[in-house]
Amino acid sequence: MSITSSSKFPEIVLILITILWGGTFLAVHYALNFTSPIFFVGTRFGIAAVVLFLVSYQQLKNFSRQEVIAGFFIGIVIAFSYVFQTVGLQTITSSESAFLTALYVPFVPILLFLFFKKVPAFNIWIGVVLAFFGLLLLTGNSMSQIDLSYGQVMTICSAIGIAMEIILIGFFAGKVNLGKVTFIQLVVASIACFVAIPFSQSEYIPNLSWQFILIVGALGCASALIQFAMNWAQRTVDPSKAAIIYSGEPVWAAIFGRLAGERLSILSIFGGILVLLGVLVSELKFKKLWVYFFKR
Repeated sequence: MSITSSSKFPEIVLILITILWGGTFLAVHYALNFTSPIFFVGTRFGIAAVVLFLVSYQQLKNFSRQEVIAGFFIGIVIAFSYVFQTVGLQTITSSESAFLTALYVPFVPILLFLFFKKVPAFNIWIGVVLAFFGLLLLTGNSMSQIDLSYGQVMTICSAIGIAMEIILIGFFAGKVNLGKVTFIQLVVASIACFVAIPFSQSEYIPNLSWQFILIVGALGCASALIQFAMNWAQRTVDPSKAAIIYSGEPVWAAIFGRLAGERLSILSIFGGILVLLGVLVSELKFKKLWVYFFKR
């Protein structure tokens, strides 16, 4: 039996993709030494769109109206999310950014409740509370006062954007071709960033140094690979199990950050653990656990 036929192979792919995803935070943090945030994100997604086109151009034909609409709105949300995340990385560490970004998991049910009146399960509320207290510790705030830095606010806004992306993908899932939508959203995200550049006073066209070309090229390829692998693996991996695998992303980001010399305080590390615990609790199915442990 080949390794690709193994039922565990898609899960292994997601684990490897999560490790790669965790490493991108440090790479983006380093890349900002050579470029401005919006230009960088636009170039990154432009390269990702080109890579995806080269490997799947034969399937990118006859786009339906719904695929164009889905790709457009998801692309706008992605541009919003990654620009805010990249701006945040200018003033906070890659480890802190990764933990704050993971807040998208509890944000999803909260936004579903606000916009669609879908009441979250009890475990979701537990996860939200854990993530909130973890956020206080991670960002250096006391329990009596919340005073977020600019970079932290930008990153939390990014997490909200990612949660909206997940909701939109869930809304269009089963109605569109994911490969076509992925290509459109990458193109739209790239164009949206370049359109926004003239409206930002801090943006500039960087010198095409070899460091910039290498990093943005590698991250563009990584974005295409991550998206393609996620779409492929999640055809067979349960969404809840996939979300738990993805929750390891801030852990890998913290490991890479530590190897690169980043240091978080003990309270910040504990806060990051609470955020991660909140993410995991949000995805637990207590009924299934009860049946597994007590009804066997």
